[in-house]
Amino acid sequence: MKYGIREICDVVLKAKSNQKVGNKIFYKNEPVIYFDTLKTSSLEGAATTVYAQGGRGNARLIAWEGERTVTFTMEDALISAAGFMILTGAGLIEANDTEKGKIKVHTTEQTANVVVDGSTVTITLDNEPYVDENSGENFVYVMLMENGEVVTEPYIPTVNGKVLTLKADDDITAGSKYKPLTHRWTNGCVALVDYYRVYTSDVQQINITPDKFGGNYYLEASTLFRDTNGVDHAAEFIIPNCKIQSNFTFTMASSGDPSTFTFTMDAFPDYTRFDKTKKVLAAIQIIGTDSEEELTRERTDTHRVEDNDGRIVEPEDEESGN
Repeated sequence: MKYGIREICDVVLKAKSNQKVGNKIFYKNEPVIYFDTLKTSSLEGAATTVYAQGGRGNARLIAWEGERTVTFTMEDALISAAGFMILTGAGLIEANDTEKGKIKVHTTEQTANVVVDGSTVTITLDNEPYVDENSGENFVYVMLMENGEVVTEPYIPTVNGKVLTLKADDDITAGSKYKPLTHRWTNGCVALVDYYRVYTSDVQQINITPDKFGGNYYLEASTLFRDTNGVDHAAEFIIPNCKIQSNFTFTMASSGDPSTFTFTMDAFPDYTRFDKTKKVLAAIQIIGTDSEEELTRERTDTHRVEDNDGRIVEPEDEESGN
C-alpha cells in the first residue's frame, strides 16, 4: 500500500520523569502540553557516509554509514505561556497576594484629569501606582503633553493612592533634579504618566534565566496518511526521547504574516512505552482501515421490505400483488 501525506500533526509532549515545568509538577508519562494549532511539522532523518576510494579515478569502493540523527520540527501558529516555558526552559510566576507574587507591570496613562490650584497641580489616575519609599528610587514620572507630544521634562510627583501632586518651584526641596513649571499647566490639560501597576492576579511572568534550557520529553504526534483509494489512515509518530532546542525568535511586525513559533527537537535512542527490548530514535505506526467492513450493511430498505404478514418481499412483488 502506498500513501500520500498532506495533513498536519497534533502533538503531545509527555514527561520523561518526574519534573517541574514553571511552577507545575508533572509525574512520569503525564501529558505536559498539547499542540493542536501547528502550521507545519516535519520528521527529518540524516546520516553521514564515508567511502574507501582508490584505483584509477579514485572511485568509491566501499561505503560506511553512521552518525544517524532524527530531528522533529514543528511550527506553531499560536503560543501559550506553557509552550514558551517548554521552548525556553523558563520559569513561570503566577501573580498572587504574596510579596514575591506581586508583579509590577509598566504602564503609561494619558489623562486630562488635571486640576491646577494656585501653585499646585493635582493629577488623578485610573490605577494606583507602585511606590517604595525605602528603595531610594523613583517609580512615577509625569510629563505635560501638547498636541500629542511631550513638551516638558519628567516631573517626580508626590503619590497618595491614585492622586499625584506637583508643587511650585519654591516648594521643591533644594537640589531636586526635576522641578515642575506650574505656569505651563492648566485645568484639563493632558498629562502623560509613566508608572508601574501592581498585579496580584491575572498576570503571568516568564523568567528566562541563563542556566535553564528546554527539557526532554516523550513525543507522540497524530496525523493522517491517505492511500491510493482515497482512504485516510491514522498514523502516529513516536519519539521516545526528544530534547527541545532552546533557540527561539520572536518577530514583531505591523505587516506581513503573523509571527510563528518554531520548536526543533533532537531525537535520542530510548525505549518506547510498550517495547523495552530495543531502543529506537523514532517509530511510525500506520493504522489500517477496513473500508469494506465499514460500508457493509445487512439489507437495503428500499429494495427489500416486509409485507403485512412479516415476509421479506421485493418491491416489485409487493407492487404486483404476488
